[in-house]
Amino acid sequence: MDLEKKLKIIVLILVVVVVFGTVGYSIIERWSLLDALYMTFITLSTVGFREVYTLSPTGKMFTILLILVGVAGAAYTLRTIGEWIVEGELKKLLGRKKMQKGLKELTNHYIVCGCGRVGRRIARELFTRRIPFVVIDNDLLRIEQAEKDGFLFIQGDSTADQTLTDAGIERAKGLITAVANEADGVFIVLSARQLNPQLFITARAESDEGKKKLLRAGANKVISPYKIGAIRMALTTLRPNLVDFMKVVTFDRDTGLTIEEIEIKPGTPLVGSTLKVCPIRKEFGIMVVGIKKVGKDVFLNPSPETNIEAGDILIVIGEKEGLEKLEELTGG
Repeated sequence: MDLEKKLKIIVLILVVVVVFGTVGYSIIERWSLLDALYMTFITLSTVGFREVYTLSPTGKMFTILLILVGVAGAAYTLRTIGEWIVEGELKKLLGRKKMQKGLKELTNHYIVCGCGRVGRRIARELFTRRIPFVVIDNDLLRIEQAEKDGFLFIQGDSTADQTLTDAGIERAKGLITAVANEADGVFIVLSARQLNPQLFITARAESDEGKKKLLRAGANKVISPYKIGAIRMALTTLRPNLVDFMKVVTFDRDTGLTIEEIEIKPGTPLVGSTLKVCPIRKEFGIMVVGIKKVGKDVFLNPSPETNIEAGDILIVIGEKEGLEKLEELTGG
């Protein structure tokens, strides 16, 4: 039985006992309803005031019964309150232990700094894709919401080295700073880069000047949600079919198609072959739409004669099953 139902029962018991006592005294002693109600309250509260009138033997027996009923009701109320306190504290304790265990087990995970509108949306995307992550925020309401959403979380200051260390930054694969304050974002990037030089850092910028500072601080990529939103709205108006296609391959999981990047690890069977001979298209049904060579920019629509080398990153489109097989083949 949940707490709300128990509280309703407590209120109902209190009302029934008061009505029982008031009506009982009124009938047995022939008192007015006000006197009977007053006598009921001083009896149940045990304040020790003298009786309104001298009680008859029947009235005394009724008073004993009323006290027993009142004590039983009080015992139930105290037990319910006690259970609520103990269960609440126990849940908090178990929740903290579970959280600490989860944080210790995290590896190759992502750290999301800031759980406002942007940060929470990022966290939901990671959660949906079953990618390990932890969110950090100093706001209690946001943390409570993160807990309801089922996210691993830390309530603390993202700019503090200790908070980032608690989030397992040394073992993390990437960090996303989604805080609206650019100064805090720069500080987070500086701290994160110092604690883990290999970390891939994506930062949120509100202005062009902020973007420059974040890049200088060590961010790998800087995103402006407002700029991206504006471009998306313009393209939706000008090129609606193109936007629909991008939505299908990036966000719509119901279609089965996904756009993904696959890194070619050294020693995998694909190294040394060309796109024409490798089994990517024939066996896995996957289309290679772009390749990023080491130290170079991505080039789109690669030729079938393009050689695959260790360290290449393939930009591919395909179904989940085929992508998983390709990841196994490439050592992903």
